Amino acid sequence: MLSSTIVVDARPEPDARRSETPVLPGGAFVEGQWQSADLTLDVRDPEDGTLVGRVCTSTAQDVRRAIAHIHRHLQVEPWPLRSRRQALEKAALLLGEQSARFATIIAAESSKTITEAEREVRRCIETLRLSAAASTELSGSTLDFEDSLAAGHKIGWYSRKPVGIVAAITPFNDPLNLVAHKLGPALIAGNGVVLKPSERTPLSGLALVQLLLEAGVPSGRIAAVVSGPGVAEALVTDEQIDLISFTGGPRTAERIAAAAGAKKILSELGGNNATIVCADADPAAAAEAIVAGAFGVAGQNCLSVQRVYVHTSLFERVLDEVTRGTQALQTGPKFDRRTDVGPLISEDEARRVEEWVDEAIAAGASVHAGGQRQGAFYEPTVLTDVPAQCRVLRDEVFGPVVTLIPFVEVSDAVHAANDSEYGLQAGIFTQSMDLALAMAENLHVGAVVINETSDIRIDSMPFGGFKKSGVGREGVRYAVHAMTEPKNTIVNLGESGAPWQLLGGLPERTTP
Repeated sequence: MLSSTIVVDARPEPDARRSETPVLPGGAFVEGQWQSADLTLDVRDPEDGTLVGRVCTSTAQDVRRAIAHIHRHLQVEPWPLRSRRQALEKAALLLGEQSARFATIIAAESSKTITEAEREVRRCIETLRLSAAASTELSGSTLDFEDSLAAGHKIGWYSRKPVGIVAAITPFNDPLNLVAHKLGPALIAGNGVVLKPSERTPLSGLALVQLLLEAGVPSGRIAAVVSGPGVAEALVTDEQIDLISFTGGPRTAERIAAAAGAKKILSELGGNNATIVCADADPAAAAEAIVAGAFGVAGQNCLSVQRVYVHTSLFERVLDEVTRGTQALQTGPKFDRRTDVGPLISEDEARRVEEWVDEAIAAGASVHAGGQRQGAFYEPTVLTDVPAQCRVLRDEVFGPVVTLIPFVEVSDAVHAANDSEYGLQAGIFTQSMDLALAMAENLHVGAVVINETSDIRIDSMPFGGFKKSGVGREGVRYAVHAMTEPKNTIVNLGESGAPWQLLGGLPERTTP
């Protein structure tokens, strides 16, 4: 069996790398203060289990205190839109200045290589910049009373107002930028926000909270708590939480919705993304994009390419090129810039991926690259002949595994791509724009990418999907709209008639 190489002994000395990992001011941020005592929750590098840092194990009481503090602040301390915009603009500048520090934090606590971490920091700068620019989304408009039979003698307008307090619950795989995608829109919209980052990667989110405070975000507008007994339930059920923005899995989303009651919920829940390679596609370009899209962040990406449908006329060539491209990837230490694929977030997750692949092999699947685990590392893996009932096809793998499947009729490939509980994004490779647009119209997903894979996102686009891929859309200005509500102001001018009659009637026109 051919496979890529796992390098386990070429990483920098741990002490040298750890010296670059900054110490945060505390392990949670509650009631305008960093909590620096009771740092009992270890944050460990998934690559080798070494200790990266410690944060607070938060409590339900911490959550209640954090929410109450923000609620009081919202009632008594105005924060004008101009000041909100300026704070987020400054945060983007500060993050640019501290980019190396933030990239080190991300790579130390997560699965990302240092190169992937640097890319995430650049995206986060863009997200903060877009959040500041979204101040223009908060303007309203006049109401059309003059064109209504029921208007009477009224005028009016609407403006967009913050919903109140946002609960932001984020995952481990993009521990900085996905936090920014919730905090930035919430803050520019005028809300308060309580962040609950993943307990596996809390340091990046806490560092961003620290940076936002430094940039001018009032301490009464933001809080950060980490996992502990009853924390999640206390956060989503509190009556003073007005909106929950969650990124994670469908099962957790269902539990949140059941517990939260009548609250507004935005959820991004992942995908099982398909790419379709048509008979007239460029096989080399398609194969290169498939490899890049399947194995970034060790496949722990909601946009990751998981299923690839290839026309039978190109199947062997695309399979060959995808296999060779996959075997060329180097799996190894995150801080080694030669590394393409780092570890999964934990050895348990690597074992789960191993179990799913072994299940497919036992059912008759063929392995063309990878298929081996070492600790938290799982080799980038290419499969064919996978039976439809296997989890590597049916569920979201969230690991470095891609399956290639031949097809004859395009309609069959589109039907197969749609045959999933998820509907996040899809890719199409073809030289026929007419065919591409016809396929795009029939793919039941949140985005169709033509002559690329599903693994495409810019931070300004409306991002989300259909079915179990989520509810609502992220993307800064779309989140701003979701985190605000239109508020009407209506003025009754009385029975006198037109507005000018309140001034004693129109002046007489004089002829010069």
